[in-house]
Amino acid sequence: MSVTLIDSPVANVANIARALRTAGAELCVTREREAIASAKKIVLPGVGSFRAARSWLESTNIDVAIQQAVRGGAALLGICVGHQLLFDLSLEMGATPGLGFIGGIVNRIEGPLPVPQIGWNRVMWGGGLHPPVRDPAGLNPAPPLLEGFENGTAFYFVNSYAARNAPDEIAQAEYNGSFTAAVQQGRVFGVQFHPEKSSRAGLRVLRNFIAWN
Repeated sequence: MSVTLIDSPVANVANIARALRTAGAELCVTREREAIASAKKIVLPGVGSFRAARSWLESTNIDVAIQQAVRGGAALLGICVGHQLLFDLSLEMGATPGLGFIGGIVNRIEGPLPVPQIGWNRVMWGGGLHPPVRDPAGLNPAPPLLEGFENGTAFYFVNSYAARNAPDEIAQAEYNGSFTAAVQQGRVFGVQFHPEKSSRAGLRVLRNFIAWN
């Protein structure tokens, strides 16, 4: 399955590209607007500053290309800051609007635990957050992106900011309180964790996205 990875300068593109190829993607790595606008499956990566990532998307008009692709029926997966960019707004370094695919606000994960969160954390779903899909073994209900996992599977996070209780939340984790670990709104998906750093579990998430129709 063909997947277009946006070649963002504010992302660990090489690692994500390697993981996507390992997961079976026929990969196009590009920052060409026309290629992104006509793509059928898109991955939006990001690390570091939300504002820097958003500024790059706007200055290149790639934000417009992403909007065109999604309106045309493309599936989109945001990873880490790419996931945060899907939301309405981030309060990192002041209020910065996101792409607006997902309702909610990204804010600092304040609390007694050290920030940033760095390391493995369990991801949970259920409680009516999303229509359940059972994995092939029928073990636990899971949203499509996490199909095939046991509830509470650990993924690797590096983040100081996150959304909480997003309306389109399909999975959450606990760090200084519950926060949104994954979202889905139609054909738009986002994960706060790093699939490319999450070993076999991360590759399975990428395979689920690649295979999803």
